[in-house]
Amino acid sequence: MAGSSHGHTPAAWTGVIISFIGFCIAGVFMVAANPLGFWAGIAVTVIGGIVGLAMKAVGLGMPKESAELAQARARAGQAQTS
Repeated sequence: MAGSSHGHTPAAWTGVIISFIGFCIAGVFMVAANPLGFWAGIAVTVIGGIVGLAMKAVGLGMPKESAELAQARARAGQAQTS
């Protein structure tokens, strides 16, 4: 995995950070026995995923690989294991 840039994009970082904050909010309110705050935290978590997908849609995520590049990557992987 060290050779790939899996998740190293502004879209991924932003989505994960927002979702983590939502998870923390939900956790605090779960311990405090406050259902409304818990569901608000869950909503923030879902919003983090939506924001990440929206940022990816506008070009801040990983670019899609062409079929030719994917085949070259597969051939290189097979050559390393042989």
